[in-house]
Amino acid sequence: MVRRLLSLTKRLRLAHPMLVDGLMAVALTCGSWLWAVNEPQRATYPADLLSGLLTVAANLPLAWRRRAPFTVLLVATAAATVYHLLGYHYGNNSMGPLLALYSVTVHRPLPYAVVGAVLVILEWTHASAPHPGIRMWSAAGQAILVAGCACSIGACVRLLGDRNRQLADLAAQLHLEQGAAARRAVTHERLRIARELHDVVAHHMSVIAVQANLGSFIVLEDPPAARTALDTVADTSREAMVELRRLLSILRIEIDDNEDERYNPAPQLDRLDPLLARMRAAGISIEVDVTGTPRPLPRGLTLSAYRIIQEALTNVLKHAPGAPTRISVHYGVTELKVTVTNDGDPLTTSLVRDGHGLIGMNERVRLYDGTIMSGPEPGGGFSVRAVFPLPEEGDQDGSESKIIPC
Repeated sequence: MVRRLLSLTKRLRLAHPMLVDGLMAVALTCGSWLWAVNEPQRATYPADLLSGLLTVAANLPLAWRRRAPFTVLLVATAAATVYHLLGYHYGNNSMGPLLALYSVTVHRPLPYAVVGAVLVILEWTHASAPHPGIRMWSAAGQAILVAGCACSIGACVRLLGDRNRQLADLAAQLHLEQGAAARRAVTHERLRIARELHDVVAHHMSVIAVQANLGSFIVLEDPPAARTALDTVADTSREAMVELRRLLSILRIEIDDNEDERYNPAPQLDRLDPLLARMRAAGISIEVDVTGTPRPLPRGLTLSAYRIIQEALTNVLKHAPGAPTRISVHYGVTELKVTVTNDGDPLTTSLVRDGHGLIGMNERVRLYDGTIMSGPEPGGGFSVRAVFPLPEEGDQDGSESKIIPC
């Protein structure tokens, strides 16, 4: 029952603070008046109408203690001082100024609290001195102690309120930052998936388109070559479906999905043979040169290198079909170099600047603080050169790449 009553009082105070303060002020006014009436021996003059008016002035303004605490303190202290100067009840009407001092400490700056404390100390000393057997120094000490307790409690409440507001601001800021971080994560994931989809779809569909066109031209003249082209289309289509399923499993995993297909490993730099076989079947002559000592590297880095080679070969297939192409992979001590060069006609500047594939290459290299150089060769053809600094173990930080025109 007591707990329920306290909970109801707390909710009422939060919802209607002035109503609670008003009820407290009325109760304090009535209690002070009854105390003065029931103990006439502690007063020089008995309670009368004037003492009742001064009691009201010393306690009832507490209903406005949150809105105008310093004004309430001045009114309550003045009314209590006049009350005691006229010889009414010695110990009465001193709680009102004390509660007003507490409110000033909570809601107003320090100078107001200091002035209020001085006024309350003077009022309490004057009210306590007439008591029989109490000396002035004792009354002053009691007044200082009581005013100090009120100021200390008020300061603690004020500090607690300030910290609660700071925590609320920090919580709101943290909520905003978490929302921004979530949006950034979604954006990065969309970009990553978009890059993967572009690499998979653009490469495989380019191979399929070239082989399908070739097959349609030679289907009557060279049936074996047409069959080979159709086999390449079929193989490329199946591989594209496997990679698309792997990408889509990131977004949605069905219970009936085949576990092997869902978790097929992503292409890596040491598994170039299927890619080279498809491109050679499409009519591109490819030479591969691997130098240095191949060693295990971060999977994300080798996937990016694989995708750069894949995109470069796709561009050769689309813009310089049949051009001899050279792939160079160098495993250095501190960096990995990947170069794809073809001897076909140079690509136009617009293709170099606006091609989504080259933009995707740059984004991949950016993840590993690398550099990428792409552009026409002086003697004809086109080259793509990417350099990946080999990170130290556990280093996953990426920064912007540098684009250097050839």
